[in-house]
Amino acid sequence: MLLPPVSPPQGIALDAAPSSVFTKNFAALLFDMDGTLLNSVAVVERVWGAWAVRNGIDPIEFIKTVHGVRAVDTIRNLELPDVDPEKEAFDLALAEIADVEGIVEIPGAVAFLNSLPPEKWAIVTSAPLDLAVRRLAAAGIPTPQLMITGEDVSVGKPDPQGYRMAAERLGVRPEDCLVFEDAPAGILAGLAAGADVVVVTGAHAAVEGTPHLTLDRYHEIEVELASDGTLSLRQTL
Repeated sequence: MLLPPVSPPQGIALDAAPSSVFTKNFAALLFDMDGTLLNSVAVVERVWGAWAVRNGIDPIEFIKTVHGVRAVDTIRNLELPDVDPEKEAFDLALAEIADVEGIVEIPGAVAFLNSLPPEKWAIVTSAPLDLAVRRLAAAGIPTPQLMITGEDVSVGKPDPQGYRMAAERLGVRPEDCLVFEDAPAGILAGLAAGADVVVVTGAHAAVEGTPHLTLDRYHEIEVELASDGTLSLRQTL
């Protein structure tokens, strides 16, 4: 499944030239959730597909647009008559909380997160808190000390607010962070925050033409803790 393009905020380009993430040290690692730490595609297709059909929308094309952004923003952008985006997003969240069948970790995600100092990483997701907690538990992924959800921000991805908020609460600069993402909106949010970006492709195809390091699974990388408390990545054999 190849995801559609998202317009960059404030002149940030999806193809911005990356630096090598293997030659830098980072103050913290920031992770998106769906598609990045866990694969929830099956649930999204069931719940959002049924919603699209009920509202006379082609589910196949529509589902391509929902990844990485808040549900309320997705619905609001459709400008459907007599549809309350807040209510619909709330009802969809309840449906997704009730359906966790088929949710699994991106291979190696749990072991990778468990190798990190707990104060050195956070999740920044467009999902509401209750849904995020439910999906993390279903995938066996540890709940982080810090999680920024779609309810914590006034503007969702591709705006960088969530990543900037996570960095601030961790006591670090966003430009000293490494962001792990899977969808165009999230990649743009990470770049707009000033962070380096790794694109995770374990749930679906990478963004076409992305210059960023892409990982199919977390077994491909390891983290080393430097004496100054910063983190560095290295590739595994």
